[in-house]
Amino acid sequence: MNTAAAVLADRLGLTDDELLTVLDADPLSVVSGDLEHRPEVAILLALTEDLDPSVLRRWLRAQGPAGRPVDLLLARDFAAFEDAVDDLRGRGMVIRARR
Repeated sequence: MNTAAAVLADRLGLTDDELLTVLDADPLSVVSGDLEHRPEVAILLALTEDLDPSVLRRWLRAQGPAGRPVDLLLARDFAAFEDAVDDLRGRGMVIRARR
């Protein structure tokens, strides 16, 4: 399957259930490619296209200033996710030791 939704899931390392939640979709819509017209898919792909997928996958589940980016996606808070991606671009992935 090479739909835009599948590319997004692979790029971000999303599970099937996470992808369905982020896109507010059912499995059949994802598999059939019926989501190609949805703006969220195209915007998220464009927003992340220049970033290394291995960094994105790790960053998505790391705690950041606004929480974990995956939680922003699951809440469908795309504006906050965009801000988090901008922060990643500006600062890079900052890893801090837990105290």
